[in-house]
Amino acid sequence: MRYPVVLMESRQYSIELFAHVFRALSDETRLRIVRLLLHADAGLCVCELVSALELPQYQVSRHLGVLKTAGLVHVERKGTWSYYRMAHDELIEPLIEGLAKSFGPLTSDYTGDLQRLDRRLSLRADGLCVVGFVESSELQQTPVSSK
Repeated sequence: MRYPVVLMESRQYSIELFAHVFRALSDETRLRIVRLLLHADAGLCVCELVSALELPQYQVSRHLGVLKTAGLVHVERKGTWSYYRMAHDELIEPLIEGLAKSFGPLTSDYTGDLQRLDRRLSLRADGLCVVGFVESSELQQTPVSSK
């Protein structure tokens, strides 16, 4: 299924806008990605999301593309890395805030995602990803730094 670039074409509320946004959020993996993006203070690169989700790079990239096309995430390039963060658009901001509140009680669902992400973020240098793709076994040996 193809998702049109909704927020770029329309600057007003519409049922069509929300149908595309909710369609993008209807996948469990995309909700996991949104949860990680909301958890992080800064943008996340694909390799950090791959480590946290323990999914193949192509799969994470495909889901990020769907979220981007729906207007839910923005991408910023820094050197060779692309950093994804939640979009801050007045049309979807209330929805994003609602999602953030809804994720709070989910203590047992995919708790490893957040732990792996925190561990992976501890490998950053000057707040940026410099490691690239790391095997899961290497990531587990890295101690999580306290924030």
